[in-house]
Amino acid sequence: MANDTAHDGTSSTGEGRSNGKAFWYLLLIIPFIATLWVPFYAGKDPELAGAIPFFYWYQFLWIIISSLLTAFVYFMTK
Repeated sequence: MANDTAHDGTSSTGEGRSNGKAFWYLLLIIPFIATLWVPFYAGKDPELAGAIPFFYWYQFLWIIISSLLTAFVYFMTK
């Protein structure tokens, strides 16, 4: 009773177009996986500039990569 409208196979949310965009959204999983496994980067060596432990600069690098990747996916799916 709540939804008495007939559907003609089209969608107002653009579901038909989202199949091609699914690949681009999968790229956003890369930073998640790269930072999910903490024992991989939970160490001091190699240090950056002799002062910044690997644990810190690896995470900071992924902040930059993630923001660039997010912008890239945004513009490719816009």
